[in-house]
Amino acid sequence: MTAWAQSLIRISNYEVETLQKRLAEITARRTSAEMRLAVLEAEAEIEQERAREDADAAMMLQAYLNGWKLRKGAAEADVVVIDAEEEGARDALSGAFEELKKFEHVAEMTRLNAVIAAGKRETAAFDELGLRRRAG
Repeated sequence: MTAWAQSLIRISNYEVETLQKRLAEITARRTSAEMRLAVLEAEAEIEQERAREDADAAMMLQAYLNGWKLRKGAAEADVVVIDAEEEGARDALSGAFEELKKFEHVAEMTRLNAVIAAGKRETAAFDELGLRRRAG
């Protein structure tokens, strides 16, 4: 394998690894955002239960729910943004894998062509040696 092919493969591997780390980070952020949504849902259920049992809490429940809706909307917007970012990262990773496979294919074909050429030179040398023995 030639040095340029090895360099391209090494660079492509680095890019793939970098994109894999980025995708893992995005996935962790998405999981965290989804957990935040689940916690918000649980908090709202707790407040509604408390409002059923406590008259003061019942009077303030509507204000709490208005604030809760705003926080939930912001959390849902974060999930949507993270999902789009994750999709883009997955596409970039797929592209990087494709590039890596192309470079590996070119390197393998270059190696095979070199082996074939060496075989042809060896065969030609043996043919020439055979002709010289026959002639001489």
